[in-house]
Amino acid sequence: MGSGAAAALLAEVCRVSEPDRRGKIPIAGPRILAYVEWGEPSARPLVCVHGLTRCARDFDFLAQEMVRHGYRVICPDVVGRGDSSWLTDPMDYAVPTYTKHLLMLLAHLQLESLHWVGTSLGGLIGMAIAAMPGSPIERLVLNEVGPVVSVAALKRIAAYVGKWPPLPSIEAAEQYVRSISAPFGPHTDAEWRFLTQHVVRHNDPAIAVPFAAEPPTADLELWKLYDDIRCPTLVLHGEHSDMLTRDTVARMGARGPRAEAVEIAGVGHAPTLIHADQITIVRDFLVGAR
Repeated sequence: MGSGAAAALLAEVCRVSEPDRRGKIPIAGPRILAYVEWGEPSARPLVCVHGLTRCARDFDFLAQEMVRHGYRVICPDVVGRGDSSWLTDPMDYAVPTYTKHLLMLLAHLQLESLHWVGTSLGGLIGMAIAAMPGSPIERLVLNEVGPVVSVAALKRIAAYVGKWPPLPSIEAAEQYVRSISAPFGPHTDAEWRFLTQHVVRHNDPAIAVPFAAEPPTADLELWKLYDDIRCPTLVLHGEHSDMLTRDTVARMGARGPRAEAVEIAGVGHAPTLIHADQITIVRDFLVGAR
């Protein structure tokens, strides 16, 4: 890439502003959970939680739009990712642990009512919290995840999670992210660079240990959890998803919180919430409740 093209790419990537605030809370001994925030501290809280191998900065584009609509957007790095600590016991990289940590964050920030957007893993954590009696989640967006997680997707993820090869440059890292994240759908060069730059630094390879210890052999079914959710819910479904089937989406609309559903064309697992059409779907669902 020539210097002019590189400069143009950098300019497009940098049109996303830095967070307004950064914070961290203790979760166990010296270990911390890090998070970033946009918006006024007094505004309505929106918590956005990323997927298995991603990080808090995935929501930069969505956050800036939601701030314009009166939200305070809080995006944590789940432990083992981004600026959060790595865990001593790799088997603790599991939804119950993540849920406990996120509840600690909500308590620390004194968030008694909030909206939640969760991509994949972040959606599973959101479901776990939304299903609790007296849950603080008043409106829930499940981005490409539901109460059935297909074994095909679990096997695909297990094949690469924690196994990043040596990446001598940001260009090499970007090519690798493009290869494993092809289901994200079409993105510009600048968007692929954005999707690369924050996840190549700190993720713990031991996130893969639970997958290796218990290789997936069947769909993961969480209907009891889903049926306990009482808040309005939106599910985003990638047209070409191997994680979330149309049958599961249809069943989600008929039971539990009777989720609204929107299918995202040309995308598998998962919509990145970078593009304006995807952001608009989430914004309209959340802002429409106000």
